[in-house]
Amino acid sequence: MTAAHPRHRLDPVLHSPIRLSVLAVLTEVDEAEFRFVAETVDVNAATLSKQATILEDAGLIRIRKGHVGRRPRTWLALTPEGRRRFGEYLEALRAITDPPAR
Repeated sequence: MTAAHPRHRLDPVLHSPIRLSVLAVLTEVDEAEFRFVAETVDVNAATLSKQATILEDAGLIRIRKGHVGRRPRTWLALTPEGRRRFGEYLEALRAITDPPAR
């Protein structure tokens, strides 16, 4: 019997293009301001808010709220679990797109 196809290792939480894009942005920084992530991923604030909540509930990102002067701000950061699962997701994609020679 052969091993299961690598597609079975794709994490359904990360499989959303927006959520995957958010995690990709966050792998490059310690923390990113909400507006920066929204602009980089090319989504509106409401869409990012909904997707960020899903990622936070799954333990993949941390959402921090605060102020810069009197203005409220929100920052997003990848958790260690989020970094691990993002790496596993990329490994599964590589296994799908670059299968070993037979």
